[in-house]
Amino acid sequence: MGLEPGLALRIYFPTQSLNTRFMLTISLRSIVWLLWIKLMEIIKTDRLVKDYDLGKIKVRALDGVDIVIESGEFVAIMGPSGSGKSTLMHIIGCLDSPSEGEYYLDGLLVSQMERRKLAAVRNAKIGFVFQSFNLLPHLNVLKNVELPLMYAGMGSKERNRQARNILDSVGLSDRLRHKPSELSGGQRQRVAIARAIVNSPSILLADEPTGNLDSTSGGDILEIFGQLHRQGNTVIIVTHDPNVAERADRIIQIYDGKISDGDILG
Repeated sequence: MGLEPGLALRIYFPTQSLNTRFMLTISLRSIVWLLWIKLMEIIKTDRLVKDYDLGKIKVRALDGVDIVIESGEFVAIMGPSGSGKSTLMHIIGCLDSPSEGEYYLDGLLVSQMERRKLAAVRNAKIGFVFQSFNLLPHLNVLKNVELPLMYAGMGSKERNRQARNILDSVGLSDRLRHKPSELSGGQRQRVAIARAIVNSPSILLADEPTGNLDSTSGGDILEIFGQLHRQGNTVIIVTHDPNVAERADRIIQIYDGKISDGDILG
């Protein structure tokens, strides 16, 4: 038995013919390659459907969506208003569930998780950044960023230290005691990003993160996302703005609840 370049494991038996030996080598190489691909898939959806009942009317927001996003990718999900992109993000973020189809998060079938486990997985693996920031107005910057760590059960001293370090990394070490109302829009979005990444999630999900910002502040926020991606994070931005989407390595287009033909490279 020997391990050869290209991740091909070859096993030799004295009675094997050359053809049998070659077929066994190819088979093992294929198995290893398929396992590697599966390990890289952090998000996979299979024929996702999402219906909303509005009285007597049923609205189909997603219609058979199949996507695969690999670990470490920077992906933009782009489409016009009402295309289903935010619905898809909510399902990817485990904030909503599909009417039909399957969603695998880091190899786990989400529909089979009990509610408590799903909440724990969501808190550990996914960080959220929203257009409206979603900061708690009665808490200062430091306390807002500490929240995910508190939910994870981390002690007060450690979560205080970790939150300070993250806020320093996004340039807000001088705003720790400020309330959200005392910050600019760009600063509030930096706080939201710090809160999203403070517990080192596998995935960063951002829904129209520059929608409420001027062009300068929006550019600064996109640069932070770029830095996070270069550090190895999986970043997914939902947007209708092509200038935002072009920052990503890959663009997934969605129209009327369906993925358009093919992905576009950023």
